[in-house]
Amino acid sequence: MLAFVAGCATSGGPAPGPNAKFRALGGLVAGAVSCSAVKETKQADGRLEVRANVHNRQGKRIQVQVNCVFKDEQGFSTGDETPFQSLILDEYGTQTVTFTSLNNKARDYTIQVRLQR
Repeated sequence: MLAFVAGCATSGGPAPGPNAKFRALGGLVAGAVSCSAVKETKQADGRLEVRANVHNRQGKRIQVQVNCVFKDEQGFSTGDETPFQSLILDEYGTQTVTFTSLNNKARDYTIQVRLQR
């Protein structure tokens, strides 16, 4: 299975459809960061791999943290949440982050982004 979702939203909470895949944790980061694309790949062993393009919408360099919460087919966490990783995004820059589930129970996910503390 391979899926490509463009134009992810940065709302404070999940929205219907593909926009629910990217969640900004806080109002400041919601205006500063967006997700320009997400690619999902099912590995041969059934694990889910997610690649997301995180984009800085501001004309200044920012530091954010991103993680991924993997979920089952009913939307509940599989207990497979990645640790937050830091990204330094240059002015209007984009970086791709990759997350892979630890088990084959993941069917869905939410990518979360917050400002670096």
